[in-house]
Amino acid sequence: MLKNTADFDPDLSLLDVIGLRQDAIKPADELPVHTHQKGQLILALRGFITCEISDAIWIAPPQSAIWIPAGFPHSNKVSGDASLCLLFIAPHVAHLPTRSCTLSISPLLRELIKHFSQLPQSYETGAPTDLLVKVLLHELTQMPTDQLEFPISKNSKLRKIAESLMASPNDRSTVAQWGSRYAMSERTLTRLIKKETGMSFGRWRTQLHIIIAIQRLSSHHTVQQVSEELGYESVSAFITMFKKKLGESPKRYVSQRD
Repeated sequence: MLKNTADFDPDLSLLDVIGLRQDAIKPADELPVHTHQKGQLILALRGFITCEISDAIWIAPPQSAIWIPAGFPHSNKVSGDASLCLLFIAPHVAHLPTRSCTLSISPLLRELIKHFSQLPQSYETGAPTDLLVKVLLHELTQMPTDQLEFPISKNSKLRKIAESLMASPNDRSTVAQWGSRYAMSERTLTRLIKKETGMSFGRWRTQLHIIIAIQRLSSHHTVQQVSEELGYESVSAFITMFKKKLGESPKRYVSQRD
């Protein structure tokens, strides 16, 4: 379970911004599908969190946050060492994307989020706090966004393939091989993946590898361990893929977020 969650319901609060600090106390803590009337920002201070939102798996590595607009059904799963800050923001003041995204978080914004996550649930409003709310909301709109997501589909066959890939990320089966397992031709499956995810099969699987790699690296697995788990023939091949997708090597990516 997660600490500090008892009797906390952000939708009952009249405040425009309300926060909560959470710490995982066992591996793979998971919160089932739920919704909020307020938008939710989830910042991972340590460890990582994955969310399933609108048929996609999202990840927030350390020093990044997931934005979930109000009313979006989602479920959350955190690593055993995770420490999180949650902010709930009323829709009329949240000038943020209308779809889910990940946000890079600046040091200033990180401290503001930590501050609001540690305030009492019924903190007093007034000049100092109201000013901090304005700064917080402004800074959020300035943060770069990323799409650290792995699309999954409501199509039963494609969802089973996605679940198989997540369970065995080193599986290098071709589209034709996957198609034969689910009574589809290579062409039919290729079209289905493109229609449902907007990606080719290769790009779709690579996107999953990025998500898993960030999870493992954030949990202090070595680059070699991650490379082997994902089925790459060499560490250099994995590093090349990672750098092509995220613009920097795995080691540098993680070191900048420690």
